[in-house]
Amino acid sequence: MTAGHEAKPWLSSYPDGVPEHVEKPPFDTLADLVRIAAETYGDRIAYTAVMPNGMFGDLTYNQVDAMSDDFARYLREVLKLEEGDRVALQAPNSLPIPVVAFGVFKAGCTLVNINPLYTAREMGHQLKDAHPKVLVIVDMFTDKLAEAFQHYEVPHVVVTRVPEFMPRAVRGVISLIQTHWDRTIQPVTIPHERLPQALEKGRAAGGDVDGYAGHLTGAAVAALQYTGGTTGVSKGAVLTHGNIVMNMAQAMTWIDSHVEKGEEVVLTAIPTYHILAFTLNLLGFYWLGGRNLLVPNPRPLGNVRRAFENYKVSWIVGVNTLFNGLMNEFWFSERPPKSLKASFAGGMALHQAVAERWFDMTGTHIVEGYGLTETAPVVSGNPIGAARIGTIGLPMPSTEVRLLDDAGHDVPRGDPGELAVRGPQVMAGYWLREDETSRVMTPDGFFRTGDIATMDEEGFLRIVDRKKDMIVVSGFNVFPNEIEDCLARMEGVVESAVIGIPDGEQGEAVKAFVVREDPSITVDDVRKFCRSVLTGYKVPKQVEFRDELPKSNVGKILRKDLRDEELAAHPELKEA
Repeated sequence: MTAGHEAKPWLSSYPDGVPEHVEKPPFDTLADLVRIAAETYGDRIAYTAVMPNGMFGDLTYNQVDAMSDDFARYLREVLKLEEGDRVALQAPNSLPIPVVAFGVFKAGCTLVNINPLYTAREMGHQLKDAHPKVLVIVDMFTDKLAEAFQHYEVPHVVVTRVPEFMPRAVRGVISLIQTHWDRTIQPVTIPHERLPQALEKGRAAGGDVDGYAGHLTGAAVAALQYTGGTTGVSKGAVLTHGNIVMNMAQAMTWIDSHVEKGEEVVLTAIPTYHILAFTLNLLGFYWLGGRNLLVPNPRPLGNVRRAFENYKVSWIVGVNTLFNGLMNEFWFSERPPKSLKASFAGGMALHQAVAERWFDMTGTHIVEGYGLTETAPVVSGNPIGAARIGTIGLPMPSTEVRLLDDAGHDVPRGDPGELAVRGPQVMAGYWLREDETSRVMTPDGFFRTGDIATMDEEGFLRIVDRKKDMIVVSGFNVFPNEIEDCLARMEGVVESAVIGIPDGEQGEAVKAFVVREDPSITVDDVRKFCRSVLTGYKVPKQVEFRDELPKSNVGKILRKDLRDEELAAHPELKEA
């Protein structure tokens, strides 16, 4: 596709009923969404917190609506926050998440999601960058505040707990949660408010909640969503209400004919501070009137067993490692869920071997899509029931894509190029970083993703790999995804990660880190298997066996960490 060319080959591949352009939903902001959903679904259960031992707690749509009203009043009437002020939220999947997040939206403020597993230094960086007026944090991680506040001291701190809003008998499960998170709760030594008391103060203060955000449009900022930081220092993507609202609408066109509003049950095992679960699970299925099963910590994967045993899970949103891991659990493989309709995969490449095995085991499809923090997140997706395994599907309605060379020119159809995206889901820019924003945005409004992709004649996209992860061996481009997908097909291999390491002879060499379930597998076995599938320069020159691979809290394998470890262990490579 040439610059300015209007041809969109993906439109002819759209499923029946999916439009070229998505209509704006009947609400402008996420505050409106919360109110409308509560009026529609009332006493239906919106969120269920599922603990490792099977104990649970529920909040209905009406309860979430009322409690988030109280939190909005607390922010505006008690703490005197103003429109646009930032409120940080740092907690694992639990019932306080929707109460706080929706209260922030209703207050006309901006939500800042923070990974609860961040180190104090990482917390400090994000707090200093976002300058929130309020931090809502789960008690298990308050011991990091003193160090984090050396970078920026948040004026108001609200402390919550994982079992907040759960039945009294269930609250005793916190000791079990502590064990799974390997955390010991220290006394909170800084001035703070407990979340239940904050809600009581907000309720007592009164105030016209609808007046706080009622005048806002889709252009108002809803969230500062920080990039993962796996390729450098994380940046805050400025996501407007319109970005998120329209992206939900885009994604819903893909599944509209497959859902029964008010009846779906979605498993939320990946954390809601991550943009994938934030938009699709926390907000998208709330719009659909679904029941959202919030799992505080899916590791080990036995923690999600009770969710499948006690609830009719109809949808799963996850990453490749989650699906691969579930299939390796005996309780899942012996009794796969019969209520499951389909699953969504994003965040990292879905291996073809995993998708095929999943279908054989469950009789349902994993629908691979693609997105980024900067696109709120969904850019493309495979049609349910007509997925092309190995692709990231078709661009969403109202989305334009281009594949660019290094000079910013469109590449010929079928050739690899950097994927660039334009649509209503693309962020307003990076928070306080005009230089970084201008670096990734083209003059005509396309966001350069940093991912290398190809497009076939029918508009299906295939991610080759991250531009930064590409390995150059003797002048040949090698993409880790291809080698990892090959290794996923080798019997006895659980998972793998591939990186490039400096090599004086070839520029770079391919190294594979492999987790095996069969200890008899040797390095020679791995290289021999790869040689049977891959051309010679793609075969790993080095193979290292590991018991596990470094992962983000979402489950994404962190190649950057492996590269850093390799260079730290072999400093001579830096000079190679």
